[in-house]
Amino acid sequence: MAVPTVDRYDVFLADLDPTRGREIAKTRPVVIVSIDAMNKFSATVVVCPLTTKLHPRWRTRVPFTCAGKHAEIAVDQIRTISKERLVRRVDGVDPQTAARVRRLISEMYGEP
Repeated sequence: MAVPTVDRYDVFLADLDPTRGREIAKTRPVVIVSIDAMNKFSATVVVCPLTTKLHPRWRTRVPFTCAGKHAEIAVDQIRTISKERLVRRVDGVDPQTAARVRRLISEMYGEP
């Protein structure tokens, strides 16, 4: 399988199975959040899965419309995956949503 070229904030369909425990599973869209230098040279990418099971009050999710469907970017489910799991590009994240994702990642995983 050819490894696709990916850019930060691309949305790809990705095969997330197999999973364990409460990890988000199945083939679904994911947002690439790793920086482009890593995306270019590494065999892996850091992603946040999208879910259509909406939780508007959860601070760990960012609302997003992907391919015409309301969804949330699940920053609380961030993970590293092989590029081999990426099926195809389906969308991209707008600059305002990308900024919200960056802020939330910093809040959740950065220094206090």
